[in-house]
Formats: sequence, structure tokens, C-alpha cells
Amino acid sequence: MARLKQGTVKTRDRLLKAAIEVFSTEGFVGATTREIARVAGVNEVTLFRYFPSKEQLLGAVAQHITALKAEALAHQEEWTQDLRRDLLHYATLHDKMLEEYEALIRMFIGEAQRHPQEALQVLQQSFLPLREQLIAYLRNCIERGSVRPDVDLPLAVDQFTGMLLAGMVRRHVVPIIRGYSRAQYVEGCVDLFVRGVSTAD
Repeated sequence: MARLKQGTVKTRDRLLKAAIEVFSTEGFVGATTREIARVAGVNEVTLFRYFPSKEQLLGAVAQHITALKAEALAHQEEWTQDLRRDLLHYATLHDKMLEEYEALIRMFIGEAQRHPQEALQVLQQSFLPLREQLIAYLRNCIERGSVRPDVDLPLAVDQFTGMLLAGMVRRHVVPIIRGYSRAQYVEGCVDLFVRGVSTAD
């Protein structure tokens, strides 16, 4: 039974890895389940046993690439409650995710207008919980007195993650020397954000 379960996990992982590769090169609209199954080394029937539709496969891919951040945010009681340190940890994980799946994320952005409505809903359902968890953390910071109560938290979170996304896109679309490292950029985003929301002078 354990061996069967292990084989199931391995097949699912192969399908996700293949989907990431094919979505990254062909886009969501151009990718076919037949090609994804071929790259994974299984037949299309096997793919549909794990993922009944391409939209469900896309949702599994989105959850896969956000898993590291989701795990970190799931245990907020273990965070240091030091605003800058916690946000730097979050931003570092976020930047790692963006970098590792750069081609796929740029595909999501570039193809946004062409995605079927079902695919957009799947992506939204996968990424929104992360946004809500960070908002919840900052709301707790307001209660502890480290974040100003007048901060519009959804707006602030979108601005923060938008800065990190812009940094990744800039690195790959216009790869010129800018006089600072990737780590310095991430730290700069955190410092700018913290100065904007913190109650500290």
C-alpha cells in the first residue's frame, strides 16, 4: 500500500513538473494535456485520473509554486513578531518563488487577457489565500501596535508584492547592471514598506 501511494505521489509530481514546463513554453491556451502527458512520460488517460481538466491542473501548479510561502504563513504564531524580520523572511520566500518559476509567472502575466475565465478563477483561488494571510499578519501587527491603524492593508500588501514582482520582471526583461544586488533590492522593498506602515519613528 505504501509503495502504491509513493508511486501515486511520484506520478503526480511528474505531471506537475511537466505542466510547469509546457505552460511556461506554450502558455495556458497553447498547452495541451496530450503534450503535458507526453513530457511526463504517461498517457493522457493517466493525466485525467489525477487532474480531470486543464484548469484543475493549472490550479495544482499554482498551489505547487506557492507551497513554500503557504507553509511559512500557515504558522504565524512561530514568527518573531519583529515586523522587519518577518517581512524580510516573507519577501525572501516570495522572491525565491518568483525567480524559480519566472518563465511560468511571466506567461501568466503575458497571457492574462487570453486566459479563459475558468483559468483566471483557478489562479485567483490559488493566490488569494496567501494575500489574505499576509493581511491577517499585518492586522495582528496593528493590534500589537507595530503597524499604523490607518493603513489600507489590502492596498499595502498589493503594493509590497507588486514591488517584488517588478524586481523579478526587471531582472529578466532588462538585464542590465543597476548597481545593487537582488538581495539588496528585496531588503530595500522591505525597508521602504516598513517605513510606510510602521508606527516606529
